[in-house]
Amino acid sequence: MMTRLAALLILIATPAPAWEAGVDGALCTLSHAEGEVEVYLTYDPSGPLYTITMRGTAPWPDAPEFGIRFDGARPNTILTDRHELSGDGRSLGVSDRGFGNVLDGLQFNEVATGFSGAAMVSVSLEGAAPEVEAFRACGSVPAV
Repeated sequence: MMTRLAALLILIATPAPAWEAGVDGALCTLSHAEGEVEVYLTYDPSGPLYTITMRGTAPWPDAPEFGIRFDGARPNTILTDRHELSGDGRSLGVSDRGFGNVLDGLQFNEVATGFSGAAMVSVSLEGAAPEVEAFRACGSVPAV
């Protein structure tokens, strides 16, 4: 009984992975960390320019394409050859003037899987929908 109670208390005290919309200076942000994977999006309304970065503990391979597959109610796969690796190879980023398909994928599905070459990382989209909605609204709210 005490072992089960201790395990339950550990589960309650452990923070659940969460999506979080925010602001960093002039940038709108959306972030999520889960296990060994971090996902970070920005939106610069002055560009406009969107970015997404996926970071893990192992380097991404130098591959010709990067993709994100969304599984759930509105499945979709997005591919690009315009991705960049960080110096240590652990971060893979993409920037573009439009991110509608990416935001729809994050908001309306259950799992997102980034892949490049043989590397693949998945994150849960549980709780992402309201934060994606806040991220979408961020750039359209006038500064006070």
